[in-house]
Amino acid sequence: MNGISQGQTAPEYGRRKIRARILMSILGVSISGVAVGFFSYSELGLDPFQCFAHGIWNRTPLSFGTWYMLLNAALLALVFFINRSKIGLGTLINLFLLGYIAEASEKLLLYLFPDKTIPLRAAMLAVGIVVMCLSSALYYTADLGVSTYDALAITMAEHSEKIPFRVFRITLDLCCVLIGWSQGAAVGIGTIVTAFFMGPLIDFFRHTVSEPLLKRAAS
Repeated sequence: MNGISQGQTAPEYGRRKIRARILMSILGVSISGVAVGFFSYSELGLDPFQCFAHGIWNRTPLSFGTWYMLLNAALLALVFFINRSKIGLGTLINLFLLGYIAEASEKLLLYLFPDKTIPLRAAMLAVGIVVMCLSSALYYTADLGVSTYDALAITMAEHSEKIPFRVFRITLDLCCVLIGWSQGAAVGIGTIVTAFFMGPLIDFFRHTVSEPLLKRAAS
């Protein structure tokens, strides 16, 4: 009952579940930084929020990792006032580490695969999309804080009885793409695919991978 396996006490189940949630949160946010590196390497379009972040970054003298941290700090202040329940471990990892993980991931890919052929770039993009959606599903399910950007779409969905999360996510993604593109960020097939399909893919991975994984890890 309630996911507790035979012979397992409620406190044991609770401890196993929180450990699983912490691990899923750390892995989810960290892996999403790797996914950004795949997007950047492909040069076939960034995901919507990264498109927005890179567009504004073009106007600053900062390194991307530092700029990304400052941008998320500003969004964190906004989320704190509208839905502070979404702030947690995952939010802090995203705030302080994701930009630097993305930079390191892209540099490693460039070192391993210096010759950027079109088929290789397309493959890197496909991997980046899948990894981004899967990693997002992991830390959404962990529910120990999400990225400040994700918190906006989730909060809007939670306050709407009729409009599902994927609609809010697609709308927010399209706004980010338009702003990023207007500021010179790379927009390509990867941007379009993620703008329209990232929300539904995250929902798919939540129901088929991350939620069953959490139940199994806690049992």
